[in-house]
Amino acid sequence: MPKEPIALLAAAVLLVAGCGANPPEAEGVLEPTAQASAAAQTKDQALYDRLPAKAKESGRLISVNNGSFPPYEIAGPDGRSLTGAAADMSEALAQVLGVKIEHVTVDGLPSSLTGIASGRYDFAIGPVGDFTDRQKANDFVDWVKEFVVFAVPKGNPDKIGSVADTCGLKISVMAGGSAEAVIKGQSAACVKEGKQKIEVQSYKDQPTSVLAVSSGRANAFFSSQAPLTYFVQQAGGKLELAGKGQANGFDDLYQGAVVAKDSPLRDVLKDGIQKLIDNGTYGKIMAKWGTADNQLERAGVNLAKS
Repeated sequence: MPKEPIALLAAAVLLVAGCGANPPEAEGVLEPTAQASAAAQTKDQALYDRLPAKAKESGRLISVNNGSFPPYEIAGPDGRSLTGAAADMSEALAQVLGVKIEHVTVDGLPSSLTGIASGRYDFAIGPVGDFTDRQKANDFVDWVKEFVVFAVPKGNPDKIGSVADTCGLKISVMAGGSAEAVIKGQSAACVKEGKQKIEVQSYKDQPTSVLAVSSGRANAFFSSQAPLTYFVQQAGGKLELAGKGQANGFDDLYQGAVVAKDSPLRDVLKDGIQKLIDNGTYGKIMAKWGTADNQLERAGVNLAKS
């Protein structure tokens, strides 16, 4: 996993908190770099032939992202560049499909899902959390298995061992995400048990949520283990993970690319990602970004059952 200087990370987080990491919408083609470049792939003509006519005519697919989900999606300060595991996957997938993939950064997951459902964007490479309620308007091509834990100050001063230990605490979450729904449900359970409610702090991106913990405004950040591992490693020993190995309100959690419901692009993406799994490219990308434990042996469609 790439190591950035802590000072630069802190500066980036402060920039996000103060100004926003990206404009409301910024578009640009992913430019291969030494860091983001994946092994060259061969175009699969059969997969290309199955692409929607619009994609073949334009020679491109438009993928939307939130720009704030390291180590999968890491948006550059210009709002147009993208690095991370998802960027590497996107680059390799574009080569397999024989089209360019252009990346659009929007403000928050709800905007991404609305744009996909309306046809403004073709898909999101994600990975985005796959849940049955989201499957009503979208289809998920799952390529990641995830776990939800807490990022807490070093030493875990509030002794958080699971989501049940958060009554009376200030917990930061991503606005509109599944973790937000779970922690709000836990807050209601706390009150029902005669305990103090949880102060839920909802933020639009991961860096701002982490900053809330490192600055002392929140006791913990509740989110996916892979990005939290990334932030903990970049925090210079000031943060650690808590609640590992616990369900924390979730069943098996899958994440993946998102397309509109019944989109013909769905199975093309699934087969393209599976090709990257089969030829070893996917495994190399996941290992490179420290997400080897989150790999799936097979890409799947709508794997979530809850």
